Amino acid sequence: MTDTRSRWQVSTDWLAEHLSAPDIVVVDASWYLEVTERDGRAEYLEDHIPGAVYFDIDVVADTNSPLPHMLPDPIVFSSRARKLGIGDGQRIVVYDGTGLISAPRVWMMFRIMGVGDVAILDGGLPKWDDEQRPLEAGQVLRAERHFTARFDHGAVADLADTVKALETGSAQIVDTRPAERFLGEGPEPRPNVASGHMPGAINLPYKALLTNDYRLKPEAELRAAIEAAGVDLAKPIITSCGSGVTAAILNFGLETLGVRGHRLFDGSWTEWVAAGNLPIVTGED
Repeated sequence: MTDTRSRWQVSTDWLAEHLSAPDIVVVDASWYLEVTERDGRAEYLEDHIPGAVYFDIDVVADTNSPLPHMLPDPIVFSSRARKLGIGDGQRIVVYDGTGLISAPRVWMMFRIMGVGDVAILDGGLPKWDDEQRPLEAGQVLRAERHFTARFDHGAVADLADTVKALETGSAQIVDTRPAERFLGEGPEPRPNVASGHMPGAINLPYKALLTNDYRLKPEAELRAAIEAAGVDLAKPIITSCGSGVTAAILNFGLETLGVRGHRLFDGSWTEWVAAGNLPIVTGED
């Protein structure tokens, strides 16, 4: 899958040209925190790119976990993908209703499950809509397709991995939450979750990676923003955020820059706090 910026993005022009291709499946990954009072599924049913299916990260998840939208096991993921009509050998194009917030999470989920041909629509639904391209309403039902998941354990970090990385310095923990939450000066959006950060974590708010219209910054600006936060791109990185959503924006950016050796802390800050026995730092370290 090619595009003018990287193998991981496609333009609205490209998608419009290939929208009816039989090997293309378009995925609406819109998701919002409750405090925004937006409903991704409801917005999808009202308006989406023609033929797009809705991927709900709270449904395609480990629903037995008390933590929000944790990765499911490969069997569950395969079943959910198959029912959405997503199968082996297809080109998957993911977008969201903001531009670039939740689409990287779903992109990362497919990558973790072994899919190599998955890209994000540059500019997402806002850009598509601004260009007055066609939209449709209602749920899209595709014929079921066989989906084979091959879980890449090297792409995910769990709580123990993260604790070890902080203790040994084997990887940088980069937290993409806004600075006020990282510093403990602003509340977390989830009840009963204290703000603050892991000792030794680096703060790189996800908005520093994006343009004002929620597109990934050009490569030179993206690299500069990451390095300005104090991240060494030559060393391993574990990304984190509130619940593993905006952290994936950084994973996506790193892949765009050709950086390897990065993992997503799936449970992120919510899991860290829920452990109940791990240190929480406020202010500067």
